[in-house]
Amino acid sequence: MRKPLAGALLALTLLGAGATTATAAPAPAPHKPAPTAKTTAKTTAAAVDFAGTVALSNCSGSVVRVPGSQPTDPALVLSNGHCLESGMPGPGTVVVDKPSTRSFSLLNSAGTKVATLRAARIAYATMTDTDVSLYELTSTYAQIQSRYGIKALELNATRPAQGTAIKVVSGYWKRIYGCSIDGFAYRLKEAGWTMKDSIRYTAACDTIGGTSGSPVIDNATGKVVGVNNTGNEDGRRCTMNNPCEVDENGTVTVRHGINYGQQTYTIVACVGTGNKIDLGRPGCALPKP
Repeated sequence: MRKPLAGALLALTLLGAGATTATAAPAPAPHKPAPTAKTTAKTTAAAVDFAGTVALSNCSGSVVRVPGSQPTDPALVLSNGHCLESGMPGPGTVVVDKPSTRSFSLLNSAGTKVATLRAARIAYATMTDTDVSLYELTSTYAQIQSRYGIKALELNATRPAQGTAIKVVSGYWKRIYGCSIDGFAYRLKEAGWTMKDSIRYTAACDTIGGTSGSPVIDNATGKVVGVNNTGNEDGRRCTMNNPCEVDENGTVTVRHGINYGQQTYTIVACVGTGNKIDLGRPGCALPKP
């Protein structure tokens, strides 16, 4: 994963082919600026834009809901586990219901900041099997919509298919990357972390540092199918900022310059009444503490 950016000035000095997994531990990794031609979103059935995305201090994210979320529920912000303000959770670590006052810049469809949202707690975060963080906000969905005219993005409850056209929408950079799901990595290993069933993008989603945590949106439905998190920067094997794929037989494949996201349909079964994370719910397979 790539180091979350401390600020735009630092980020602009970095080069390299980047995945969104802005690393959250060691030193900042190099990233290469993405050509602006790749950031232009084509017209899609769902008209994917920046509405509902957020910028963190070092990463990207989005205000999300599950199909069963209610307007009066406290809203959730989705990002990466490696983007936590406390640093990257170690392998096997799961954070649940930890107080937080982190702030998020809420964007409208044009990518303009319309509000500052604040967290009440980290509802859930881990870098084991996946790379995800969910913040519970002090505002409800109804309050955000009535005050700012912004609706939450919905997490798709089903697994996406290979070949699905997607957009990776970065609130940090206010850029949209368009490509397709090239396939899935049975296991994605990066330094001491292992992620399961990761989304592999086609080469056009050549994301950079700071896009970590961006929602991966299905062009056809407008629903979130993943969260952007990492990529192989310089062709190394299974090291920080250079994840490798491992198949069911243990065969390792290195894809230099290719980026990845983590699937989010697995979150849906773990969200209960009041938008509370309930790891004991039927069908919930997220790692437990």
